[in-house]
Amino acid sequence: MDEIDTKIVNIIQENGRVSIKQIASECFISSPAASVRLQNLENQGLIKNYQAQIDYQKLGYLIKAYIHCAVNAKDKEAFYSFVGSVANVLECDCITGDYSMQLKVVFKTTIELDEFINQLQRFGDTRTHIVFSTQVESRGLILESEKNKLSEKVM
Repeated sequence: MDEIDTKIVNIIQENGRVSIKQIASECFISSPAASVRLQNLENQGLIKNYQAQIDYQKLGYLIKAYIHCAVNAKDKEAFYSFVGSVANVLECDCITGDYSMQLKVVFKTTIELDEFINQLQRFGDTRTHIVFSTQVESRGLILESEKNKLSEKVM
């Protein structure tokens, strides 16, 4: 990945709906070159998808929570199948520590959240943290080009 690819990735992370023409302009390359580079980044799997960030609260999902669940290794496949089928589960990570799984979920009410936790407990103990506020929204990682990294080392 060269400096132009890095810039394209940063642009796409900021605005997934940006036009090829705009990418080309910001990278000082032609539109066909920008299109080819973008396609190559997609083909390499560096850009996995383009997704809108939704304001769940405006849709009535007022409760955001993180749930830690201690899932036994033999139950992982059933657990993944179950949480994959629940639309309220935004993310599921296998983690280190006392709990093997961490879920990011949204629900309209604490009653719905409680019902979901009750279903989860068949896989193991849970610990739930309800979010009061979010100061830094989900965002991309702004990449540095190798050229910029080398310049900083020289200084």
